Amino acid sequence: MNTVSSSTARAYSTKAPPASASLSPAKQKLIPTSGSYPKGFLVSGISSSVKKSGAKDLALITSPTYPCSAAAVFTKNVFQAAPVVASRERLQDNGGRQIHGVVTNSGCANAVTGTKGLENAREMLQGLDELTGHQRSSLVMSTGVIGQHLQMEKILKGIQDSKSHLGDQHEHWMDCAQAYMTTDTFPKLRSKSFQLPESKVEYRIAGITKGAGMIHPNMATLLGTIVTDLGVEASLLQNALTHAVDRSFNAISVDGDMSTNDTVALLANAGATEGKIVVDQLSSKDFEAFRDNLTEFAQELSQLVVRDGEGATKFVKVSVEVCLF
Repeated sequence: MNTVSSSTARAYSTKAPPASASLSPAKQKLIPTSGSYPKGFLVSGISSSVKKSGAKDLALITSPTYPCSAAAVFTKNVFQAAPVVASRERLQDNGGRQIHGVVTNSGCANAVTGTKGLENAREMLQGLDELTGHQRSSLVMSTGVIGQHLQMEKILKGIQDSKSHLGDQHEHWMDCAQAYMTTDTFPKLRSKSFQLPESKVEYRIAGITKGAGMIHPNMATLLGTIVTDLGVEASLLQNALTHAVDRSFNAISVDGDMSTNDTVALLANAGATEGKIVVDQLSSKDFEAFRDNLTEFAQELSQLVVRDGEGATKFVKVSVEVCLF
């Protein structure tokens, strides 16, 4: 395994945000107060009034200047929600290239919604395309109640309203992470900087995930978006993400249930090198280093899901070694 030089932003909060005032001290410490975020990404999290509580429910992660290589791992459930179908189609159509953003709503999963649900998911894609100014360049995720249609008037207006809330500071990333939450008790956000063996450039990676119940290998009712300003060829990005998810999100369990919406997406915009692809060879030391760094990062994100498991009081890690005699 190649050595990866990295420095992780680990400033944790001693005071939870207002919505998390009842959190235990142990969970409060899992909420970061600062971060090291990838160049070229602008994010937001607002309330589109889909949730009756008025909590944030619409998250945008965009790379308006630099097109992203993109990859995703989706649920293996036989029943797949409309956002999964729509995002899979977009990645196949684009070959994992020319992606400029991800729109995520919480409060309604847009699952078991038939043809209308798929139309709504595609409308969300179009809404983000219009905001970024790049056609057929978006991915979509949804989480929340199953069997209900999205309130599209509110969501589409929310996407446009988000334009004035986009930013690259820690508070923007925290807003975004909060908008992913459903039954989660705290926002799950991580970021770090790293270097590769054959490059002196400092790269950054950030990730948001959500999930508390219906957590089982092959992900579960879980969403995750990871972004980096490293430039990675699209086909290699899928290889690295599949490797990382198999060793992180597909290795956790809370209650043994699987969902219809599970998605973990990875976007790489090459913002640190002004659009230049750096990792383009599967056999290179830089690719191996990136893949290993991504895997460690995904493991940290996935463990946040377990620590927030509904009804969970213990965090247990099981390591299995195979001995050949």
